Amino acid sequence: MTTTRNAVVVGAGIGGLTTAVALRRRGWDVTVLERAPSLEPVGAGIALAPNAVRALATTGVGDRVHELAALQGPVGIRRPDGDWLVRGDAAMAGEAATVLLHRARLVSLLTDELPDASLRLGVEVVGVDPGGPDKPATVTTGAETWSADLVVAADGIDSPARAALFPDHPGPVYSGATAWRFVTDRPVIVQPAETWGRGAVVGLTPLADGRVYGYLTATLPERTRFDDELGELRRRFADWHDPLPALLAALRPDQVLHHDLRWLRTPLAHYHVERVALVGDAAHAMPPNLGQGGAQAIEDAVVLASVVADAGTEQLPAALASYTDRRRDRTRRIARTSARIGRMTTWRSPTAVRLREVGMRAAGRWALPRAARRLDGILGWQPPA
Repeated sequence: MTTTRNAVVVGAGIGGLTTAVALRRRGWDVTVLERAPSLEPVGAGIALAPNAVRALATTGVGDRVHELAALQGPVGIRRPDGDWLVRGDAAMAGEAATVLLHRARLVSLLTDELPDASLRLGVEVVGVDPGGPDKPATVTTGAETWSADLVVAADGIDSPARAALFPDHPGPVYSGATAWRFVTDRPVIVQPAETWGRGAVVGLTPLADGRVYGYLTATLPERTRFDDELGELRRRFADWHDPLPALLAALRPDQVLHHDLRWLRTPLAHYHVERVALVGDAAHAMPPNLGQGGAQAIEDAVVLASVVADAGTEQLPAALASYTDRRRDRTRRIARTSARIGRMTTWRSPTAVRLREVGMRAAGRWALPRAARRLDGILGWQPPA
């Protein structure tokens, strides 16, 4: 007689929900604990690169992701005056395309795959015990203790589970840039691209319903905040190319999110402790410059579900060691690459920015396919069979 194995997932972000869905498809009984009282994702879009789309296909939501998403079209990098520095077509990255959708849509697709009873909201985890080879892991909340064959820490960049399991780790550090994000109320026609200025980046991306997801970064001291965040954006980007000034003029203050960009510059030695596995930002928070943060969390989820699929309870610690082996080097490499790109966007010196622009122009159209080939190891990733 087969005993159903049970898992507790701490955190109902994209990484945690994907893990829960992937484990359920492998026959696990899963409970997701989320401290927020409701699942109302922030007003932001997400770009799912081909590797993330393939991973989601293994969870059963791949077709619906394509139905609800926009496919990325022409891409490139512009100057603040609108002049193109590098321009090409997303198809240069290969036969698979990046798809764009609102985070709320992705969260909804994933929660639709979970029974209502498996998702516990408004539950704050205050302790995690990793257990051992012959001892289950436990998760303690304010009201009760959960015992599980497997605990998945998907509790974000400031993961309390990571802090408890790796008390000597320095934690996340500031990347040097802060970011604002928004989604417009109404459809607007834009060309998907990034614009690089002096210590600032703007990205505009159309969603499937025609609304626009935008992100703006600036090189500022950590924890810099403004009494009027939207007014600061309108002032700071007033002379940038259309349609950015008009988009900012039409926003309400409550539509703008502001967060510092942080990452785990010091990587974890491993992504598991006994019967606890860490996924997503809890394991390897990275700068956003490659658009791979969410993708790597989704990859984590399907790889973790794969390695524990046939593991008995006594074999789980060894299976989680295999999870670390499969994920550690790849995610470290992607985080370092993203950080290198991010440093270039923080340059403020007019001379350095001018040299950067000259280099981009000199590279010309061949730069995008060459970059795509370099990224093939990232975008070409295939999920476990």
